Amino acid sequence: MPTPRQRSRLALQLLAFGLLVAGTAWLAFRVSLATGLAELQVTGRHRLDLYTSSLEWEIDKYAYFPTTLGLERDVVKLLTAPAATPAETEAVNQYLEQLNERAGTFSIYVLNTQGQVVATSNWRRPDSFIGEDLSFRPYFRQAMENGSGRFFGIGTTRGEPGYYLASALTDARGTVGVAVVKVGLTHLEKSWGTAEAPALVADENGVVILASVPDWKFTTLKPLDESTRGSFDRTQQYNRRALRPLGVEERAELDHGARLVHLPKTGANVVSLIPVSGDFLAQTQPLPGTPWSITVFSHQDPVRELATSRAALAGAGAALLFIVGVMLNQRRRHLKERLAARDALQRAHDELERKVEERTRELSDTNTRLQAEVVERTRAERTLREAQDELVQAGKLAVIGQLSTGVAHELNQPLAALRTLSDNTRKFLERGDQATATGNLVRIAELVDRMGRLTSQLKSFARKSSGEAQAVSLNKALDNVQFLLEQRLKRAGVNVSLDLPPADLQAWCDANRLEQVLVNLCGNALDAMAGQPEVALDISARREGERIVIQVRDHGPGLSEAAQSRLFEPFFTTKEAGLGLGLGLAISAGIARDFGGTLSGANHPEGGAVFTLDIPAAPGGPTP
Repeated sequence: MPTPRQRSRLALQLLAFGLLVAGTAWLAFRVSLATGLAELQVTGRHRLDLYTSSLEWEIDKYAYFPTTLGLERDVVKLLTAPAATPAETEAVNQYLEQLNERAGTFSIYVLNTQGQVVATSNWRRPDSFIGEDLSFRPYFRQAMENGSGRFFGIGTTRGEPGYYLASALTDARGTVGVAVVKVGLTHLEKSWGTAEAPALVADENGVVILASVPDWKFTTLKPLDESTRGSFDRTQQYNRRALRPLGVEERAELDHGARLVHLPKTGANVVSLIPVSGDFLAQTQPLPGTPWSITVFSHQDPVRELATSRAALAGAGAALLFIVGVMLNQRRRHLKERLAARDALQRAHDELERKVEERTRELSDTNTRLQAEVVERTRAERTLREAQDELVQAGKLAVIGQLSTGVAHELNQPLAALRTLSDNTRKFLERGDQATATGNLVRIAELVDRMGRLTSQLKSFARKSSGEAQAVSLNKALDNVQFLLEQRLKRAGVNVSLDLPPADLQAWCDANRLEQVLVNLCGNALDAMAGQPEVALDISARREGERIVIQVRDHGPGLSEAAQSRLFEPFFTTKEAGLGLGLGLAISAGIARDFGGTLSGANHPEGGAVFTLDIPAAPGGPTP
């Protein structure tokens, strides 16, 4: 039994171990996260420049259109003549119509100095702009005052959003009217939708006017005051749209104006190939020549996942170094104790020799007997030290053996499933079955996550599971188990019979551990039926009050009396050497206890073995 001093030393070692692993993992996570965010900022800056260039090019290629209308004599004549004839008006309308079709713009129209539309490209439509008073539009006032105007808004006639480019038309007497070109930017938004990061363009009031995510359009990045909303109502810039808040939540500010933000989920019907909600790195810059700003959102999850993986690797490395250091220190102390014992023995022997030499010849017989006793004692001490060394080494090998065999047993089934899924995915990709291949890749990712949690499951022998209990679908768990054992079931030709109630049972436990127990029970059943002429696997489940009872029965030879008495004993197995470690049922029983349930085994009256798993039912589930 360890002394208080030994217990204190062990507690200090465990504390140092925990602090070293946690500190190393935390430091690795912070450094990796900072590096990843810096790289993400560089990538986001390149995306900003690309989006800005594409938007500038899209707008600038139409910038000269309104001005060129002032070179058309028929247009100027229509604005300056006291009374234009219908033929003159129709000629200008046809010219604007042809120009609009070739340019691919929404509409082109001409206003007189009072702001009334006198000619338009959509003159043939029932909702033509002819005669409409647009003097309230800001682009008209800007063109009349400054010679040109630019404005983004929603059309008051057809409700189409677009960018308006306006230019004053002049002659020798001064300004005679205003030419306007309405440009659509929808195809530019669609091209942004295929990029790796979502983006948006906001006006000077924080209203989103362009966005790669349709649900973001005509939302606001900040609350609008009453004066701004009143201005929108007067100019009808957004045609009385609700302009709801986008809900961008800022979490932290970084260097160079970058920000860590959280975006809420968009509408339920929105489908996107890239993440549009969650945690992002936001970067904003102004658009030259406009009061607008463009923002790019780079998703943080890949950076955080990489930082987490590196932190886990660093923690594992620190733990390994600590364990090696402890082992080396133990060996050093052991060697020091051996040397001290040998020195003490040598000193005692020398002292004895000195005393023997000082004695008289009369004591020679006594001296001889004393020397023989010393030799015998030396031999006994050497034998004792060797036995102690062997016991220490055996203890170390036992601990290492338990850990290595436990981890090997728990990782064996997920690794086999990964191999099966990867082979199937390759075949599905060769056949062009992308949907099935994608499903297999999702399952591979789930198995990889599960393998990362397998090592913690061995702790269930000594303490209660730390996994949080939740409602788990039993049907889904059984589907996953059959999927993992699919190849073994096919090779063995086993017919699986499921006896489940119509309503899906909901168990109150941890999903991954429930699947682990079911896989162990089904795998043991398959091993028990090896070489049998009739192989079948019966799985049934029912609810009894607040409990769920699951039974797994094989059609094998059954359990012997000796096996029944030692079923859940660690390292006990009835399998041949090399085919089992004897840990599966012991681990499963520990997991069942963590659930607040039990696991038992017996022989079925009709033959074969049956294992019964009794676990709590989820609160509020269906009752029989």
